[in-house]
Amino acid sequence: MSAESSTITVRLVRSFEHRNFRPVVYHGVNLDQTVKQFITFVRKDVSSRTGLPPPFKNYKYDTMKIIHQAHKSKTGELVVSLEDDDKLILKEDSTLKAAGIGIRGNAVQERD
Repeated sequence: MSAESSTITVRLVRSFEHRNFRPVVYHGVNLDQTVKQFITFVRKDVSSRTGLPPPFKNYKYDTMKIIHQAHKSKTGELVVSLEDDDKLILKEDSTLKAAGIGIRGNAVQERD
């Protein structure tokens, strides 16, 4: 059986204070990989991606959090919701699928 894949938008948050972020879209992401594997992939990709300014390429991102879930209300925050961290921050040892990514069209963000 082939692994499920999905398109995931990762929002790279460089600064909350200055609302400095960039969205990066990944197509065909394997949902059976762990969050830790995906973070490693994103870090490597971001550091070599053309079109991103150097501050985004050189930043050491360490956390992924679901920023919105399909068919639920979106936050009023411009960069990221500051609520429900215990539910929405992805745990590194779980798979993306188990974390709820790609199942209902969730978007993900990476932040410090």
